Amino acid sequence: MTFVFFLVLLFCAVPIALVLALTALWYIVTSDNTVLFSSYPQQLFGAIESYGLLAIPLFMLAGELMNEGGLTSRLINLARILVGGFRGGLAYINLVANMMMAAIMGSAASQIAIMSRAMVPAMEKEGYSGSYAAAITAAGGLLSPIIPPSMLFVLFGVLAQIPIAEMFIAGIVPGLLMSGLFFIVIAVIGLVQQYPAGQWPGRRQMKSYLLMGIPAGLIPMVIIGGILTGLATPTESAALASLAALLIGKYVYKDLKFSHLPEILKRTALNSGMVIMLISAAGVFGWVIVYEQIPQAAAAWIAQQTTDPFVFMLMVVGVLILVGMVIDGIAALILVVPILLPIAQQQFDISAYQFGVVVCLTLVMGLLTPPVGAGLFIGSSMTGIPPMKIFRSLLPFLLATLVTLILLSAFPQLSLMLL
Repeated sequence: MTFVFFLVLLFCAVPIALVLALTALWYIVTSDNTVLFSSYPQQLFGAIESYGLLAIPLFMLAGELMNEGGLTSRLINLARILVGGFRGGLAYINLVANMMMAAIMGSAASQIAIMSRAMVPAMEKEGYSGSYAAAITAAGGLLSPIIPPSMLFVLFGVLAQIPIAEMFIAGIVPGLLMSGLFFIVIAVIGLVQQYPAGQWPGRRQMKSYLLMGIPAGLIPMVIIGGILTGLATPTESAALASLAALLIGKYVYKDLKFSHLPEILKRTALNSGMVIMLISAAGVFGWVIVYEQIPQAAAAWIAQQTTDPFVFMLMVVGVLILVGMVIDGIAALILVVPILLPIAQQQFDISAYQFGVVVCLTLVMGLLTPPVGAGLFIGSSMTGIPPMKIFRSLLPFLLATLVTLILLSAFPQLSLMLL
C-alpha cells in the first residue's frame, strides 16, 4: 500500500521532496509505530547535519559569480589557444571550455544553460548545425558529475559516509577517459561532415587570451589543487573558489557589480534550498527503507541472478538509465544508494568509489534522455532548437558515455588508481 501511495504522488507531479517525506509519513502512520513517529523530526533534520553538504551552495555560488563576472568567456578564449586550430575547432573549444567549467560548477544543468548561451550562437555563425552545437554543449554537461568538483559526488559521499575529497579524486581519470572519447567523436564527425578548419589565434591575440584567461583558469586550480594537496577540504575549496570568482570578476575583469550580488545570492539560496530540502526528505525515506530491510531483500534477489561483480554493475547501469529517464538525478541518487551500495560492498566486494562514479555518471545520462530529459529542454530553451533534434545529434556522445560506463564497470582501477 505504501508503494502504491508513493507511485500515485510521483505520477501526480508532486515535488519529489514532498513525495519522499509524505511516503515515509504514510508508512509510519499506517504501521501504527509510535517509536518511528516520534523519531520523524529527528531523522528529517539529522539527514542534513553534515559539514560536507555546505559545499553544494558554495559551488553553486561560485558558478553564479563566474557567469556574472565574465570568467566564462575568458575560459572559452583560453580554450581557443589549446584546440582552436583543429578541424571543427569550435567544437573542440566548446568541449575544452566545458571541461574547465566542470572543474568549477559541479552542476550539469547549470553548465548546459551557461555554455548554451555562450557557444551555440558562435558555432552556428561559423557554419555548424545548431543541433550539433547544442549537442556538444549538452554532452559537456555529462562531464560535471565526474570531473571534480561534483555536487552528485558531494551527495554520494554524504550518503555513503566516505571522504568527499577522495570521491573527487576517484573521478579524475574517468573524467579524462570520457573527455578523450568525446574528442574522438568530434574528430570523426568533423571529418564526415567536413566542418571548417579551425584557426589558431595570432601571436598578439594568443598573448591577450592567455593573460586574460589565466585569472579565470586559477579557479579550477584552487579547487582541485586544494583538495589534491590536502590543504583544503572540498567545502573550504568551494568557499575559496567563490571568493576568487568574486574578486576576479569585480577587480580584474570589472564585469561584476556589487549591485548584482543580491540577485546572485537569491538564485543560489533558492537552488541550494531545493537540493537541501530534497536531501532532508530523502533521509527519512531512506531510514524507512532500512527499517523495512529492503536492501537485504534486494540483495537476496540479486544474489540469485549473478555472482559476477561486472554483471552486477551492468545490471545497475541498465536499471539506473531507466530510473534516470523519469526521476531527477539527485532524487534518484538518494533513492538508490541506501539500497544498492550495501549490496555492492557486501555481496560483490565493490569499492564505494567505483560504485559512486558509475552511479553518478549513469544518472546524469537521464538528464539528456527522453521522456523527461531536463538537460535537453534547458538546451532547447537557450537555443530555440527542438529537444529531439538535439537528442539525435547527441546519440554518438551518449554511446561514448556508455562505453565509458562499461570500462569503469569492468576495470575498477580506472576509478581507484589515484587513491
